[in-house]
Amino acid sequence: MKNQVLVVDDDRDMCETLAKALDRRGFEVTWRAHAADAFTLLPNGNFDAVLSDLNMKGMSGLELCERIVANRPDVPVVVMTAFGSLDAAIAAIRAGAYDFVTKPFEMDAIELALRRAVEHHSLREEVKRLRGEVERARGPDELVGDSPAMHKVFELVTKIKDSDASVLIAGESGTGKEVLARALHRTGRRKQGPFVAVNCAAMPGALLESELFGHAKGAFTDAKAAHPGLFVQANGGSILLDEIGELPLDLQPKLLRALQERSVRPVGGAAEVPFDARLISATNRDLEAAVEEGRFREDLYFRINVVRIEMPPLRARNNDILVLAQRFLKEFATRSQKNVVGFSTAVAERLRSYAWPGNVRELQNCLERAVAMAGAELLAVEDLPERIRNYRSSHIVIAGEDAAELVPLEEVERRYILRVLEAVGGQKSTAARVLGLDRKTLYRKLERYGALTPQ
Repeated sequence: MKNQVLVVDDDRDMCETLAKALDRRGFEVTWRAHAADAFTLLPNGNFDAVLSDLNMKGMSGLELCERIVANRPDVPVVVMTAFGSLDAAIAAIRAGAYDFVTKPFEMDAIELALRRAVEHHSLREEVKRLRGEVERARGPDELVGDSPAMHKVFELVTKIKDSDASVLIAGESGTGKEVLARALHRTGRRKQGPFVAVNCAAMPGALLESELFGHAKGAFTDAKAAHPGLFVQANGGSILLDEIGELPLDLQPKLLRALQERSVRPVGGAAEVPFDARLISATNRDLEAAVEEGRFREDLYFRINVVRIEMPPLRARNNDILVLAQRFLKEFATRSQKNVVGFSTAVAERLRSYAWPGNVRELQNCLERAVAMAGAELLAVEDLPERIRNYRSSHIVIAGEDAAELVPLEEVERRYILRVLEAVGGQKSTAARVLGLDRKTLYRKLERYGALTPQ
């Protein structure tokens, strides 16, 4: 589809000449010999750019430019001015014109200026669209996404937000598991209570026990005062045990007992202290495998895994990449007080084609860096980290009937398991024998894939 250009010049011969020349160069031109007439076309016109002379009878080109900027700031204006009248051109730029060319001019110069103006218009429209997408794709609380995978997450959050059932959030590092946990808390009936989070991998077992369950005064050398513990501190609210797969084995039965009894015994204490907090756990580990290997108690696993939510990796949310990028861009531009409003087409292509092994957290860091480096209102490719600038997606294919681009090992496993299941007519016991898995492990994987159906 041709780009729409409105040409304005009180010299009709010039209008006709420009219209014919620009038509040959791929533009669709509407022209008017009076600025006032041209301005009446703008409210309902779908123009990508305006090309206007500055020195015209009646309404001048400068006045037309000012009116367009005030009423249709999305339409860029390129002004034409006679050589030696640069002051007028500068005045137009200050009034909001996108660019100017001097007469006599070459058509190449006119075309180049219009191409740039049209691209500028397209990018502004894309920024506007993405801002709308950010609002439309906003889920519960701070969750954002319009992909099918995220819609499943939103539906689950809506269903269970007011429940006290324990929730296990599983997903790769950087997918936003804590963001999801906070959304569960802030949208549910416990939102007025505290949200307490602890990383189970961040401290040794003895210290973690004291943090979770509290300690009595004098329980150990540095215990100069009693400490209530995070479970008690979370009373009326929610507690997040992040990286619960790293919980020391000797601490697991104590946690299980606390969850069963809804009370904790502080280290060095003699009495049980009740608590009322919703448990949310998060992990990037395969807890089922840890159970089978004896590194995680099965009874504790069932206790924390009443409701399971899978946070999808960013590579499974391709539709969300630019929406999230626009949100992060706005956040960091506001924080750093920089006039950065969007990104070029080339940047968008790089963002969409990159594999994002670090998921949403990596995208967030990328946009923070890009905004810091930006020297214009639109992010350029050179503002991106080098690994993303130079990334080239692999087009090596897996040979065979279902040739496809190389994918993560987990996805290869998923496809193979489902192919084997299909080949044996859906018989799960037979499929488990072929795959060398026990039946329980196969059921668990099928449940994760959303492919568990009655046999």
